[in-house]
Amino acid sequence: ACVQAPPPAPPAPLMADRVVVHKSTRTLELLRDGKAFATFPVALGTQPYGPKQQQGDGKTPEGVYRIDYKSMQSRYTRALHVSFPDENDRARAQAMGVDPGGAIFVHGLPNEYGPVDPPPWQHDWTEGCISVGNVAIVKIWDAVPDGTPIEITP
Repeated sequence: ACVQAPPPAPPAPLMADRVVVHKSTRTLELLRDGKAFATFPVALGTQPYGPKQQQGDGKTPEGVYRIDYKSMQSRYTRALHVSFPDENDRARAQAMGVDPGGAIFVHGLPNEYGPVDPPPWQHDWTEGCISVGNVAIVKIWDAVPDGTPIEITP
């Protein structure tokens, strides 16, 4: 009897070594060795221009941070936490006498939307987070290990 060879394993998914969010073009790119291998449309905070200054300003931070943990305990399907505020953000806020804010995530849509990605976003709607569709967030979750740098550009 012939022994049938097992089917070839699927290729391992590409893992990102950097995430770049371009606020101006409303895109999130996953990079490996300096090359983007996936790009997703995003929605930003309700006040998308300029860096986050304080809690409640509706702005998405700008700068280089890290994805420091992931959570499924979110109403937004899956969420990757951005390490904002850093020491500089805290010092700036303290000098201004304000709370720098926090709880900045890359997240999907509310769970009840199911596995959908919206067409290009019509408006920015988060409180400072970066939102993608629910299909996109699963791909991002699978490709972005904890500790990955995330750069958010104007």
